[in-house]
Amino acid sequence: MEEHIVTILDITPVTRNVKRFTIEKPAGYSFIPGQATEVAINQPDWTHQRRPFTFTALNSWPHLEFTIKIYDDHPGVTHHLGTLRKGDTLLLHDVWGAIQYQGEGTFLAGGAGVTPFIAIFRQLQQDGKIGQNRLICSNKTRQDIILETEFRQMLGDRFTNTLTEEAFPGYDHHKIDEVYLRDKVKDFSQPFYVCGPDAMVNDLRKTLEKLGARSVVVEL
Repeated sequence: MEEHIVTILDITPVTRNVKRFTIEKPAGYSFIPGQATEVAINQPDWTHQRRPFTFTALNSWPHLEFTIKIYDDHPGVTHHLGTLRKGDTLLLHDVWGAIQYQGEGTFLAGGAGVTPFIAIFRQLQQDGKIGQNRLICSNKTRQDIILETEFRQMLGDRFTNTLTEEAFPGYDHHKIDEVYLRDKVKDFSQPFYVCGPDAMVNDLRKTLEKLGARSVVVEL
């Protein structure tokens, strides 16, 4: 199995519990938007604890990037990632297929489930092919929204945020369920892309199929 030792070039906060890791890019390493790799921390006791993360950079960039939610409620991999610094090293493995773009549609994301969509939208923006794609994100509060400014610049009013634990002007206050989808979506023949917590993804897949969706692309 392919393995690369790569150096962390920079770490910056994105939200209160999400960080952007800028990583050196191995020679010849390539991927397409939506793909992922397994990452391990290159330190004793951590090298075999691999976790999948989606690339959020574009393949044309000179570096790699991961946008990772840090879970500090238990001493796991993301907690330890949150303690790393510039100059520390990671282990990258083979690139594998995750969400594949299948044409204009509606993207539904729960929390950090938006991360597989970041590179897809960045590539579409670079290629001038954003079109009528739409992104609906569900988060607990406004502070949890990942890359709100960038998505709004790319998508304008086709970027919708709904908050489940906070009511605030300009944001919806509802979970993404059948009632919400019937209100927000008029055409269920378009492709749907879904990523988020397992329970949310499974519920939405069933709901979308019930509503007549013929193409539901799911990232679990």
